Formats: sequence, C-alpha cells, structure tokens
Amino acid sequence: MTRFVHLTDLHISHPDSGDTMLRTDTPAQVARAVAAINRLVPAPDFVIASGDLTNIGDDKSYALLQQILAPLKMPVVLALGNHDKRGAFHAAYATGGGEGPHFHETVLSGLHVITLDTLIPGRVSGTLCDDQFAFLAKALDGEPGLPKLIVAHHPPRLHEGELPWATLDQEATDRLGAALHGRGVLGILSGHVHINSVRMWHGVPLYVSQGLNSTVDLVEREDMRIVEGTGFALFDLRASGLTVTFVPLSPDARELGRLEVARLRSFS
Repeated sequence: MTRFVHLTDLHISHPDSGDTMLRTDTPAQVARAVAAINRLVPAPDFVIASGDLTNIGDDKSYALLQQILAPLKMPVVLALGNHDKRGAFHAAYATGGGEGPHFHETVLSGLHVITLDTLIPGRVSGTLCDDQFAFLAKALDGEPGLPKLIVAHHPPRLHEGELPWATLDQEATDRLGAALHGRGVLGILSGHVHINSVRMWHGVPLYVSQGLNSTVDLVEREDMRIVEGTGFALFDLRASGLTVTFVPLSPDARELGRLEVARLRSFS
C-alpha cells in the first residue's frame, strides 16, 4: 500500500509580514497538521502541498513555512498557488527558477507525481502556459507503467456556471483534458476553493481539499460565507484502487463518547 497526504491552502504569514488579510492563525494550523501527520499509523510515504503556501508571498513567510514543515518525516512535494510569489519561493528553496513557473515531476513510492504551476501573477484565477503543456506531454510519456498524479492548485473548469476565478480558464481546462485523456492518471489534486469534494472529470477523479486556512458554508447560497474549518486529505493506494479520507482538524470536535479497541474488534 502507498499512503500520502494532500495539504493545500496553507496561507502561512509570518507575524512580522504586515499581513492584515488573514482571519486565522495559519502557522498554528499548519503546525497542528504536521503533528497529526507524524502521528498517523501507518505513516504516509509522502506529502503534497498544492499551493497557496503563503498568504502574501514574502520572504519571511517562506522561511517560516520551511521551519514549520521541517518536522515532517517524509518527502514533501510543493506547488504554487495564486497567493504565492514565484521569485520569493524560488529564492527560499534555491531552485534557480528566478521568476519562472515552478513545475516538476518526481517518483515517490511507485507513483509518478507531476506538479504544475497554475499561478497568474496578480490574479485570482489560474492558467497553464505553453511551456508547461510541453513539459506535461513529455512527463506523461515518462515512467511507463507507473500510475500518475497531477498536482495543480486551480482545479479544471467543470461547467459554465462555475465562478471564473475559481478554476483554470476554459482554454487551459480543455488542453489539460485532452492531454490527460487515456494516460492512466489516478487523479488531480487541487485546492484554491477551500472545500472538500471529489468529482469525476472526463474519467479522471478530481480531489479538492478544504486546506488549512478556512472553509466555505455550502448551505449559504446567496453570498460566500467563510467559516472556521481546516483539514487535510489522506490517500491510500491499494490493489483495489485509490481511496481518500478527509481528516478534519478544526474547529475542535467535542468528544461524545469513546469505544475501546477490544470492544470494536468484538463487533460482528
């Protein structure tokens, strides 16, 4: 079995960054997630963080991000989101990427992870450039026989009624769909919209996690009501297929009871 964790929308801000936009203590929430991940049994093989690593993309916040993620006992795959700044990220992680997009691939525990950069500087919406589509085409031809995961902060656009800033633009969505068709992709991991959802998109599962900043009241249909709620997604790949469990972290759940392991095992 291969096990991995999907984090997203970390929105880290250093206390000295001057960020006035956050409503939650994201460094504390991310640290809480790291501690929870390190307690998982069996331990995950790797972690994916799919963008909005910081809230305003400043140097101090990327340094704080590195510090908070350092206790993780497994490899971490990083992607960029619309709140990130490419130059500051590349400088913090010494990638040599300058102001260019951060796209890459790696093989972890028998999975081929292909990470894209959907950031449009200064915009909320997302896209993919020609260079990334060329990279994607080559990457999909590589590692034959290995199942593939696509990491992209902005999810593809599923239908015309979606808010235009909440997804990739239509052209990038169409090109991505054509590129992934029939290529054995296990799923796309995205964030950006701060909700938990699983959708099928042209035969490819799209997994979106609410992330570590806040979530959205899905019952309120008039306005976007932002509410407390953080968590991560836990994936297990078995011979029978890929499963996902959404793990809530906050707000704190009031314990209503407890069943001991011995009693649980006695049930039939």
